[in-house]
Amino acid sequence: MRLLTLRAFPIALCLLAAGCASRPLPSYEKPIARTQFQHVRTTAYTDTESDHVQYTNHNALGTCLQCGAVHSAAADWSRWPAGTMFRIVETGEIYQVDDYGWALAGTNTIDLYKPSRALMNAWGVRRVTIENLQWGDPVHSLVVLSPRVRYRHIKRMVHEIKERMAELKRPVPTSPPPVVALQPPAVAPGNTLQPATYVAPAAQPVSATPPVGGVARDPFFANAVR
Repeated sequence: MRLLTLRAFPIALCLLAAGCASRPLPSYEKPIARTQFQHVRTTAYTDTESDHVQYTNHNALGTCLQCGAVHSAAADWSRWPAGTMFRIVETGEIYQVDDYGWALAGTNTIDLYKPSRALMNAWGVRRVTIENLQWGDPVHSLVVLSPRVRYRHIKRMVHEIKERMAELKRPVPTSPPPVVALQPPAVAPGNTLQPATYVAPAAQPVSATPPVGGVARDPFFANAVR
């Protein structure tokens, strides 16, 4: 039985490779302009879907998918490099790009992580406006992706990151934080205290520092089809 299992394992790998080779890449879309605000198509996914079960609740960086103050998102890293943080204007939710997928390579679609199938189905497909709070690091993205270029969707992303490196590293102008006037406190007659103003803090930057060794922390993801 052990011998049969050992013989069957290489066959399974060959079938998997053949399936990936025959699977068509999504139709290529010209990258949209890198601006502070973008109007994009979004879809949703969850970790219990059949094509994600093998990765459990982990993302392409080898860390856990986020769902809280910041949510995980998957995208083509040549359009939104790993670490990119954005806010959906319509809902106020904040997402960070830490994942990617076959169907996203070469497209302007962002896949939003949802913790359940019910929430995933409720989101469906929507066009929304996003505000990019912090752009990710294209160099770090290349470090993570380069060992995986035998997969065609990753090869497509790597090629485009290299082609667009100068553009991806160029700062994108952002609007200054809004100045919000506070209600003046009650003061005694004759007091000359002036109304205070408050400057809203800017979005906290997302660290794009590569993990120790410059590769994904979980070695499983160095060879995963994603």
